Amino acid sequence: MDTSPIHLMLLLLLLAVVALFCTFIGAAAGLLARIDGATYATALLRGALAFAGSATLFLALLTFVITAL
Repeated sequence: MDTSPIHLMLLLLLLAVVALFCTFIGAAAGLLARIDGATYATALLRGALAFAGSATLFLALLTFVITAL
């Protein structure tokens, strides 16, 4: 099966958008944890957990959409 370069470029763009959005979610979660009084280490862990959770969710959704097409 041949994959067109346009499809590959669109997939790369979607992955970049997902990575950027998940980074914003992780940063916001870490900032909110720090404002709430958590230590820097705990805030970093909460931000990383939010990043990983949102990345998992968005990549699963992206996989579902790609297979549905």
